[in-house]
Order: sequence, then structure tokens, then C-alpha cells
Amino acid sequence: MLDSMIPFSKIHLLYAFILPHVILGFAPITSTVVHKNQSSSILLSTAISKADESSDAVIVGAGPAGLLSAIMYAQKYPDQKVQVFDRLNPPPSPTDSNIWSDVAKFYLIGLSARGQSALAKYGVWNEVKDVCTEVVGRKDWSPESKSEDGVERIFTDRPVSTQVLPRDKLVGVLHKHVLDNYQGRIQLNYGYDIFPEDFAVNENKGVRVRVSKCTSSNRQNPSSAVSANDTEQVECNIDESFTLDTKLLIAADGTTRTIANEMERKDKERWQSLNALQKVFAEKPFHVRRYIDDNRRVYKTVPMKIPSDWRPDLNYSARTADGRVNYDALPADRNGNYCGVLLVRDGDEFAAANADPIKFRALLDDVLPQFSKLLDDKTVAEIAKKPPSFLPSFRYAGPRLNQGDYTIILGDSAHTVKPYFGLGANSALEDVTILDDTLETTTSIPDAVHLFTKKRAKDSESLVKISRELDRPGKLGFFSFILPLILDGIFHGMLPKVFAPNVINCLQKPSMSFTSVRRRKRLDRIGQLVLVGGFFSGLTSAAKWLVKSVAKGIGVKHETVTMAMVGLAVLASVAKKSASIFDTRQSPADVITKTKK
Repeated sequence: MLDSMIPFSKIHLLYAFILPHVILGFAPITSTVVHKNQSSSILLSTAISKADESSDAVIVGAGPAGLLSAIMYAQKYPDQKVQVFDRLNPPPSPTDSNIWSDVAKFYLIGLSARGQSALAKYGVWNEVKDVCTEVVGRKDWSPESKSEDGVERIFTDRPVSTQVLPRDKLVGVLHKHVLDNYQGRIQLNYGYDIFPEDFAVNENKGVRVRVSKCTSSNRQNPSSAVSANDTEQVECNIDESFTLDTKLLIAADGTTRTIANEMERKDKERWQSLNALQKVFAEKPFHVRRYIDDNRRVYKTVPMKIPSDWRPDLNYSARTADGRVNYDALPADRNGNYCGVLLVRDGDEFAAANADPIKFRALLDDVLPQFSKLLDDKTVAEIAKKPPSFLPSFRYAGPRLNQGDYTIILGDSAHTVKPYFGLGANSALEDVTILDDTLETTTSIPDAVHLFTKKRAKDSESLVKISRELDRPGKLGFFSFILPLILDGIFHGMLPKVFAPNVINCLQKPSMSFTSVRRRKRLDRIGQLVLVGGFFSGLTSAAKWLVKSVAKGIGVKHETVTMAMVGLAVLASVAKKSASIFDTRQSPADVITKTKK
């Protein structure tokens, strides 16, 4: 949620959009499959039998992107059969108030224009919107603000307002929509693991996968994670597995990446088997680019009920001047129940599990008094006790998003970003529309598969690279994030027809691909550098004239005046550096609040 143009004098307000720009979409916990030779109890939406030896389309993952892919495919090919597989249990009912009363159990996502457009295209947006909560602005208590009541801003320049809901509620709506409208055409299979055995089976006419029953896996509270590298183990019975052939395999299995990992392994074997000359002409191997998180933060979820005189359609936020604590709260329903996210640095005393509740209460009273008073001692003790959760690391797959002619990956399995700008779920839903377009414009599945890569692979890379540039720590963050925002605010304000708005605003425009956003901002930087260079060139000429005039006026050498000016510049630089703007412990989210006009 970012204004289309941020005046330079108000750049400190931008932090309000750093943590959850379209809103706190946290990635689910990664799971690991452990195959066991023993039977297990399975909870299924629809039972699948070994007699099902083939399917027109198999979708791995019954999250938002997976279920929307199934709906899209069923609408496009009404005479074909789609099978969806997921390791988890079926999602809860989106209208069961008892389930959704625990607001800290389910993580929230915000649906922006990209996601809303995708859902509307397949006729499910109205059902989703019915269980969303609209967010029309935010109220922020910043360290720079002198107001104890916070600063409220209502957004009036957006094509659509952000709609917030728990991710599993979105899954529940899509699940119910499938059951109500696609019985017999979309088969939902819960408690199953899929492993690709052959990407070119039957003389390269399809894909063969192995289907294994697994122990039922409940949908977990992300805050139960104790380590960024910990995984939830799902036991699967290999003795009861069987193979299934499909004409199209769509991997929407998120950060689990079973399909993508096997694609990477297969391509690594192929690449290693080639000699040096063959590698020159061969297709580059598929790989997943995994970035080390150099700006790691952890969080704890905070259930909160706002007072009756607070607006229930705002995003409430606050932070400390030293960057130790950032807090954002978003509506979990329309009854004033909010889910807050307390974000701290990894290793902070209060990031650990079983923190001292008395000290934790003292911290909240000190740095977040406006929210601390809304939490009773029992809630505070529960928050202090719970282990921290971790944000996902940046990753993207490439240089293609397909394996052979019949397998594609999309969503988080193709591009994973931190949830600061709400691009995870929204870009995943947008992937489905891109796949739909390729199926519409081509005459065969293989052509569509390769065209999807052509249209979306570079975009996936651009999305992740742009997002990572917005999350670099310390000095890197200043030059990759804050300084460009300042320049964009100045130049777009002066020449709006020449320079585009800042990158965050551009990312929210469905009309702009992520690659075009990256390309446009590069052009803007070149133009800005030319203008700034011209300005300083003129300034240099003026400075030379000034030096000569001053030297002549006071009767000293030119060199003496020049040295005096350089000395003043050095002193100014030292004074600026002594401020904490360049504190390497801080992230762009922290230092942006210190950027002044």
C-alpha cells in the first residue's frame, strides 16, 4: 500500500509499507517426506485408486495457485479430468467462526490488484471478497512523529483497495468452490505425496509420477516453527504407492519444491555428462538460485482486539527509533479482531521461545504502549512463550520454468520473496493467468509449456531480484533502496511524464510486468544520473568562479579557499555519518525513518 507519489518531505512515512505492503503473506512451513514401509491413516477429500492410471492434468499442491490452476484448466477443458494432490488435510470451512476465532493461528495475506484480477477472471472473486476485510489506510506511530495519537492516512489513489484474509481461508473458499462446481471434473486428493519418475514417458507424450499415501498433516500455525531450517516431517507409505501418467504436470507445491528439486537434480546429471564442447551448445541447466538471507528477522504473532473507537479497516503500526522492534497489525475479521506481527532481529532476547513474560510486558509497555494496553497478561505470557517464526529466503528458478514438454512450475516453487510487499500470493495467482494465456494462444500442451517459460521465467527472476534489492541491510540498503526512493520521489514529482513512480508503486500495477518494472527503473536511473551529473557539472563551474571571486576578494591563494571548502565538506560528511543512518545493524526498514528532507 504505497502512494503513487511520495513527496520527498514525507519519505519517512514509507516505512509504513515496508513490512506488509499488501500485507503479511507469510510462507507456510516447509515439509519433508519420510517414506516408510507401513500403513498409515489417511484423511482424504476424495479417495484415489490404483485403477486411475492416467489423468489429463495433475496439479501438485492444493494452495491458492494450485486450486486456481485446477479451476482454470477445468473451465478451459470441460471434457478433461484434473487431479490435485496435497500432503495436508483438507482446509477448514471459510465460514466456520469457531475455527477462525484464534486469529494468531492463521497468517494473513493481502490481495491487491494482481491477485483480485486473477480470481475475478475465473469467477471466484466475489466468494473470496465475502470473507475478506478491506484495508483502506493505516495509522502509524513513528519515532519521528510528535503525535501520541499516531498519524492516520487514508489511501485514495489506488485502483482497488487491499483485501485481507487468512491464507487458509482463501484456500478454503477455493476448495469449496471446486466441490460445489466441479464435482467429477476436478478430483481433490489430500494426504498424498507426488514424485516425478519420468518427465518424458511414453515416447515423450506425458509425465509419469509416483503417488504415495502419507500420514495426515494438519495446517500448522507458522509461529510454531523453531528454526528457519527446520522442516515438518510427513511420513509416506511407499509400499502403497503407484504410478500415474499425465499429459500436463503443474507444480504449485510452494517452497517444498519436490518437482523443482527433481528437475534440478536431473539437469545436473545431464550437464555433468556433457563434454566441454557439448556444453557450449547445450541448453543451460535448470537450477534454483538460493540467496543467503543477509537481513534476517524473526517474528511472533500477536492476537489483539482493538477498542470500539478505533477504525477496523486500518493497518496499525509502530516501531522503535533504534530499529529493535517493528510492529504491524492487520484486521483478521470485521469484528475488530486483529493479528499483529512483532518483528525483531534474530538473536534478540525477546525473539527466543520462553522469554521472560514480565520483561516482555515491560518491553511492550515501554516501546509499544498504545498496543500493550490492549493485551492482557495471559496473552503477553503466551506470546513470550511461543517460539519465533522466520521469513522465507529469496529464491527463484531458472533459466526456464518447464522440464521437457509437459511439466511447469509456478508460484512459490518458481519465485519466493519475503512478504514485505504482498507479491508472493498475488504473483502466484497471476502465474495462473499467464499459463491460461499460453494455453489460449497455442495449439498444443508442449507449445504452451515452452511459451509459459518464455513469458514468465524472466519475470520470476526480476521479481526476486527487485524484492531482494529492497531488503539489503545497512549501507547496501541505503544505496539499493532508500536513495533510489528519494531520487524517484524528487524526479517523478518534478517530471511525472518522464520518470515513473518509485519501484514499490510500479510493482503493484498489473499492467507492468516485473521485468518491465526493472527495465524502466534502470532507464530512470540513467536519466537521473545524467541530470544530476549535469547539475554537478554546472555546480563545479560555479564553484570555480566562486573560489576565484572569494580568493580575489580576500587576497589569498585559490588553493587556500579550495582547501577550506573541502574541509567544511569533510566535516559535514563526518557529522552525517555519525548519525545512525548508516548503522550496519539496521535494515532499510529501520533507516528509512531517519531520512530527512
